[in-house]
Amino acid sequence: MLNFDFLTPYSIEKTSDPKKVIVGMSGGVDSAVAALILKAQGHEVTGVFMKNWDEIDENGNCTAEQDFQDVTLICEQLDIPYYSFNFVEEYREKVFKQFIEDYKAGLTPNPDIFCNKEIKFAHFYENALKLGADFIATGHYCRTIEHNGKKVLAKGKDPKKDQSYFLAGIDQSVLQKVLFPLGELHKTEIREIAAHYNLAVKDKKDSTGVCFIGERNFRKFLKEYIDSQKGDFMTPEGEKVGEHEGMCFYTLGQRKGLGLGGPGNPWYVVKKDADKNKSNELQVKGKDKDKEKSKKIEKENNKNEQKE
Repeated sequence: MLNFDFLTPYSIEKTSDPKKVIVGMSGGVDSAVAALILKAQGHEVTGVFMKNWDEIDENGNCTAEQDFQDVTLICEQLDIPYYSFNFVEEYREKVFKQFIEDYKAGLTPNPDIFCNKEIKFAHFYENALKLGADFIATGHYCRTIEHNGKKVLAKGKDPKKDQSYFLAGIDQSVLQKVLFPLGELHKTEIREIAAHYNLAVKDKKDSTGVCFIGERNFRKFLKEYIDSQKGDFMTPEGEKVGEHEGMCFYTLGQRKGLGLGGPGNPWYVVKKDADKNKSNELQVKGKDKDKEKSKKIEKENNKNEQKE
């Protein structure tokens, strides 16, 4: 039997109105602590793992299998039931296909936003309601607040981990039945709680890869689905400064990974247009640090003159 007294300083208290809550669990520390908090509050908690991807990575591993094993361990520690929902087909049709088409068009999509809108807060939500859930919950760092009688999305208290941007596409009606147990906490506090209760994933590294694809070599992964055409890096003045591996592998503002070394200031991607750019050129520009420094000094001088 878990003792939840440790959570009192974190303003986590038992509710007078317990609900049936189904929490989406990824196998990471955030969703694990989210489930723990909900249980501490007195809710009837069920964990659900969403399998959205079933391919093997370049190392021969299926991360979904390991993640589900972690979910199993966490739920057994918390003494809550758990299920696995298979959304592989839905993810491929509603998220991954659009993701690839956007890259082919020269865009840089964010699949996490589509995944949240089309999978977690659509298919997962609908299936949870069928199981009798009053609310669903996730381990996202964001909050809901009351505004004009309705719950609206708000930033999480931890500015370094806030994920409200990734949830902005959630349907308003769905949001009314969502709980974000981590919204008032900081990441350091989540780790403290996980460590105190010796959760199986207390030391598990945070995922930073693309949603449900993992932390694989991203360029190599894209090449499996997109026929890329090499081209030239050109300056705005029309000077060729190097060659690129394919327009889809670069994004506006990118500096690292261009392969444009040598003396001088860093290069940045400043223009790309896959539809109109038949020559497949990417425009890059060197950042003139001296010029920026001069502008800054000039700006400061103008401020001083105005004060005088």
